[in-house]
Amino acid sequence: MFSGTNGQAMRDMAMWTSEVLDITAFAVILIAVAVSTAVFLVRVSQSGFLANYRDYRANLGRGILLGLEILIAADILKSVVVDPTIDGIAVLGGIVIIRTFLSISLDVEINGHWPWETTRLAREAAAEQEAGPA
Repeated sequence: MFSGTNGQAMRDMAMWTSEVLDITAFAVILIAVAVSTAVFLVRVSQSGFLANYRDYRANLGRGILLGLEILIAADILKSVVVDPTIDGIAVLGGIVIIRTFLSISLDVEINGHWPWETTRLAREAAAEQEAGPA
């Protein structure tokens, strides 16, 4: 795909960038866990465990989702630029399918509905607000 010194420089830069993205994703997930847990512990001391547990799980899920998105970007870079073989692309496809499934599962867990229902639910909520109390 790339040839000569410029091609090697491009592969090196892509590899370096994908490593930075991997580290960033790891840091994002760790920070999300730390911040979510700290906020949860403060809120638990103020209003109890049950009142805050669902928000805690939702905040953890959001952090994990963000980390997964960054990891997918790193995998795309590695597979397409660094190792553009059929095997590399097949592995990328498998990884993206698994991470997409995880992302959708976490989104459903956080929001309580399928991601593609968000627009319909927002329209219904707006219609109910416009109609006012019955």
